[in-house]
Amino acid sequence: MNQEKTQKPEILLTGATGFIGKRLLYRLDEKGYRVRCLVRSSERFSLPVPLNNEPEIVRGDLMEPESLKNAMEGISTAYYLVHSMGGKSPGRHLEFEERDRRAAQNFVTCADNAGLRRMIYLGGLGDTSDHLSHHLASRQEVGRILSSGSCETTSLRAAVIIGAGGAGFEIIRYLVERLPVMLCPRWVYTMSQPIAVENVLDYLAGCLGHPETAGRTFDIGGPEILGYADLMRIYAKTRGLNRTIVGVPFASTTLSAYWVDLITPVPAGIVFALAEGLKNQAICRENRIRKIIPIELTPMDQAICNALAEETSGPGAISRQACFLPDTGKKS
Repeated sequence: MNQEKTQKPEILLTGATGFIGKRLLYRLDEKGYRVRCLVRSSERFSLPVPLNNEPEIVRGDLMEPESLKNAMEGISTAYYLVHSMGGKSPGRHLEFEERDRRAAQNFVTCADNAGLRRMIYLGGLGDTSDHLSHHLASRQEVGRILSSGSCETTSLRAAVIIGAGGAGFEIIRYLVERLPVMLCPRWVYTMSQPIAVENVLDYLAGCLGHPETAGRTFDIGGPEILGYADLMRIYAKTRGLNRTIVGVPFASTTLSAYWVDLITPVPAGIVFALAEGLKNQAICRENRIRKIIPIELTPMDQAICNALAEETSGPGAISRQACFLPDTGKKS
């Protein structure tokens, strides 16, 4: 094994079983970092593809501060990728706010006691002057709590993240695949700056090699400003499907959440939190991160193509060779 890899520090990763966390685990492993994963249940932790270095698994619960001590022992840098979007029902969607508040406070208290020097957090994009939804306001509150400790916290703020298994992408996938005509609520027309999951990983992992990102907050977004309806149209064009989108201005967020719940595998509570967040524009107010960590941003047609190629089941799952790119008329 490369000697340089064995000398890299061990990183604490929370949310290692989630949409972003599991992908980041592989990215950190590729870069030679040793990773300690904080999980509530080791039985639920599984890896579809073996890693170069077997991660250390430590059981802990953010709601139980005493269980976090072993996880932070000897660690200088941690990723905080834990966030609740809501339950199965829109009526219970506010319960996550108190859970996330307590979890973040427990984590930062234990981090201070353990002498953690650096933390990297992925939050939500949105300006506080825009009367943020409960979901986005909670994401920003968690960022403030994590930044209140003694370690330097880097906060990355993203809008909709496009990747296989992400709630935002799965909603698009099932709606466009199953409905030739889509009667959509007004929130699908709100502008945002979606970003491909691979670019999110580029920034998250890239922060480790750029100490100048410590203690700072950055907006991260893709190369295009689009509405959710635009993403649906791009998906349809990428798949070669003929779809019609019709706006229904009187549809409430709750009603639309149940409508999406009927057609997609995404629970109504999560749809409600996401839809409520889409009442706010989520556009990068600054792009400082692009100069510090210069990467090639993935356009949305390619991001959707990549996500479809990663799917193993369900509507739209295709091989990468079969993915149709709308702008060129060529296969990827």
